[in-house]
Amino acid sequence: MDGRRIPIGIELVRKGLVSEQDINKALDYQKEHPNKKIIEIINILNLCSEDKLIKALGEILGEKTILLTYDNIMINIPEYISLDIAKKNKAIPFEINGNRIKVCFANTFNKAAVETIRLIFFNKGLIMEQYVTFEKNIENILNALESKGEQYIDTKADTAGIIDSIIKNAMKKRASDIHIEPLETEVRVRYRVDGELITVAKISKEKQPQVIGRLKAISNMYQEKQESQDGRIVDYPDYNIRVSSQKNIHGEKFVLRLLKKDSTIKGLTELGFPNDEKLIKASFNRRNSMTIMAAPTGEGKTTTLYSIIDYLNRPEINITTIEEPVEIRIPGLNQIEINEKLRFADSLRTVLRQDPDIVLVGEIRDKETAEIALQAGQTGHYVLSTIHTIDCIEVITRLRKMGVSEYDIASTVGTVVSQRLVRKVCQKCAKQRAFTEDEKNVIENILKRYNVDVNLEDKYTYTTVGCDACNHTGYYDRIGVFEILLLNDEIKEAVVDGKSNIEIKRIALEQGYKPLIVDGINKVLDGITTLNELDRKLVIY
Repeated sequence: MDGRRIPIGIELVRKGLVSEQDINKALDYQKEHPNKKIIEIINILNLCSEDKLIKALGEILGEKTILLTYDNIMINIPEYISLDIAKKNKAIPFEINGNRIKVCFANTFNKAAVETIRLIFFNKGLIMEQYVTFEKNIENILNALESKGEQYIDTKADTAGIIDSIIKNAMKKRASDIHIEPLETEVRVRYRVDGELITVAKISKEKQPQVIGRLKAISNMYQEKQESQDGRIVDYPDYNIRVSSQKNIHGEKFVLRLLKKDSTIKGLTELGFPNDEKLIKASFNRRNSMTIMAAPTGEGKTTTLYSIIDYLNRPEINITTIEEPVEIRIPGLNQIEINEKLRFADSLRTVLRQDPDIVLVGEIRDKETAEIALQAGQTGHYVLSTIHTIDCIEVITRLRKMGVSEYDIASTVGTVVSQRLVRKVCQKCAKQRAFTEDEKNVIENILKRYNVDVNLEDKYTYTTVGCDACNHTGYYDRIGVFEILLLNDEIKEAVVDGKSNIEIKRIALEQGYKPLIVDGINKVLDGITTLNELDRKLVIY
């Protein structure tokens, strides 16, 4: 903090907080730890209570001080500053009010560090208010954040033990994927949890050949082959583990997708779909039609399709799914897994001769599959499928670009649903707070644009903090944000007439269609997620 070690010690003696004997103890300790400052040593040796010491420090330095702990951190630190910069400058932002951000330093006499942090926040439109705390408090918090979410992985074990430890810990952490990545000087291991990648281990570069060899052996891959390969790990009875390898400049990278065999299928409202039984029936119980799920990769389209199938599944109904791969096995369904030799279109032709009532086609990728699926919907079947687009309206354009006729689109597509997955605030560590004026303005402007009334007087949001339960991210689990487009006669007529997306969207909005952002804002107002998280997915600022 202050380079003037002895004067601070003398000030503390004068204030009656420590004795001259205590100062001598601190000076003896400093001889063995020359990088430690007297004030830090007094704290380390418990020669004075932290509360009194931090208060005295503020009086001596003429600075604002705070005894920084996880309890008074009111923001998710990595959202505002990288941990590398925070560690280098020994600084932690801990609270934000409007456009002012409070930042705690270990040493405000380090003008270069203070100015570096001030400029970082100035460029983000924030005014910095500086505080001082004990260096060890900053170090403890940053070290915990740096290793967020880590489970113990014994990287000194034999190769089989390392891989087993990585996989089992991924299961404990609810990871959907494991990334094992050769870098220039090490092998990095990351888990994807709630859609975000977190680093959990670093393996020495010397072990890279053994790690790659072990992964290939248990995945039933060719050892000598270094081109891309796909495999499976079957050694864990509760999981199906798909493995993909890809050569990069530092070796072969592996991604393991973890699929739990006994995964329970969530109900539609659990996924975040509006709790409106009339809307659900109108959306997903339509014979002679097709429902399309639309979203980018990794946004939960397949999970929602499973929930729709589960909602519709009855013993008297013949349901067949065509998937790549079959991710969840559902009792009573005929599930077909396609491969390089068996395409969606070929499987769909065969399935339609098997007298199905409902057909799930994993993905529409080309004109042939689209046309067969639409024809199935025109001949008494109910077809469900997915397509990669950013929203519901864009599905019409995508089908047009594939070469599907506007008549076929209008006569068959009954419902289009688009979704995004947003992280839910962690209930164990989130801190309730009022919306700022800027946040209120954002919410009111968005909802006003879509003719939605809102009263923010009794509404509140949360500050995401971070704890062990949520891997210090401030979020735990995910929920869907949805938009639903029901193609009524007016919208179908616009499609047949070749109207543009802009015109179709205008008609849909007049008919009650609400885009993704509206459901997202509602989930913010319900305290399920935050504006920052919504902005990360939908860019609202």
